[in-house]
Amino acid sequence: MNITEFLSHLTAHADKPLLFVLPDGGFIPAHFHITEVGHVKKNFIDCGGTRRSAESCLLQTWTADDTDHRLVAGKLSMIFGRAGDVLPSHELPVEVEYEDFSVSQFPVTDASVSDGVLVFQLGLKHTDCLAKELCLPGVCGPVPTVNLLGCAPGSGCC
Repeated sequence: MNITEFLSHLTAHADKPLLFVLPDGGFIPAHFHITEVGHVKKNFIDCGGTRRSAESCLLQTWTADDTDHRLVAGKLSMIFGRAGDVLPSHELPVEVEYEDFSVSQFPVTDASVSDGVLVFQLGLKHTDCLAKELCLPGVCGPVPTVNLLGCAPGSGCC
């Protein structure tokens, strides 16, 4: 879900409390705070040597001892309003960062209203080989155990 879609749910249900459902069916505790609305840009080179970039809008959640805290959709919409030029485009996908033993990021995949609460479903992120044409399982040899830095695109050691 991109920022435009996310904001449309927030404004359509401004008075409703929010719930983020984790991919395993659990949820971020209802007393969470949104501590950051950020633009994240990652520039990288894949294992085939191709330069790439990825961008998202990242909402950092935080839970504290303030268990009476409840964020409603309209308040989160106002927080987005303060983000201004931090977000270069409203077409960026929205992800939620949550810490429970480790810090994880989850893409927002769906929204619905249930029992008077605006519910955002979170999905999973996965790793992937972006140069499969060079690194297919049947083509790649075994991964070297000593010198991974000696691998070169197309060498069969991806």
